[in-house]
Amino acid sequence: MRYRRRRPEDTAIRERLRELAAERRRFGYRRLGWMLAREGHTINHKKLYRIYREERLMVRRRRGRKRALGTRAPMVLPGRINQRWSLDFVSDTLSDGRRFRILCIVDDFSRECLATVVDTSLGGVRVVRELERLTAERALPEMVVSDNGTELTSGAVLRWATRRIAWHYIEPGKPVQNAFIESFNSKLRDECLNEYVFSSLAEARTIIEAWRNDYNHLRPHSSLGALTPTEFAALKREQTTPPQEGEIDGGLYL
Repeated sequence: MRYRRRRPEDTAIRERLRELAAERRRFGYRRLGWMLAREGHTINHKKLYRIYREERLMVRRRRGRKRALGTRAPMVLPGRINQRWSLDFVSDTLSDGRRFRILCIVDDFSRECLATVVDTSLGGVRVVRELERLTAERALPEMVVSDNGTELTSGAVLRWATRRIAWHYIEPGKPVQNAFIESFNSKLRDECLNEYVFSSLAEARTIIEAWRNDYNHLRPHSSLGALTPTEFAALKREQTTPPQEGEIDGGLYL
């Protein structure tokens, strides 16, 4: 009598792996494994690779013109502060022709600009560092929305987001699906970047940060009833804060 090795049942993992691979066609088995781990599936990387190969999910080399394919789940509008943040990059040039980038982060509910990080290079590790700083200052968002840029689909970003937050990638070629940050980017370019010629990176940082503060604290926003983002955020915090002892609530002293 010979011992016959029996592998544990992995039907559920196979089905979920196929679903993720269909949603994220350019993800290899490592990134798909991180996505599975985010959902609570624990699987050895060797077994993951074996299933990945058996299911024929290998990423195929692109040929010809890149096309925006597939769909993404629709998102509901945020109803509170820190429920959803949006990320995107904006590019500009210094007076000597050198290019620099700006990482913009916006709270979709209050429209507050949480950061405008200016540098010549902004990779996934830098994105994570800025998100860590913001979450320490404010709170961890429930969701982050971004496009499928290499910085935002990097291993550093995926590892950071795993089991922390939901990260929603918009459909390639559809920036309208990230409308809040696109609206902010147009204001940043129209009111700041197109108004100045930056002689150095330090000058660009100073001017852009001053504009960000003006945008948050002084500039009225039409969709917020002519309030500034910080005024709107403060108003919503007051509405959700229960009355304290000694304050009036419905005509009664507590």
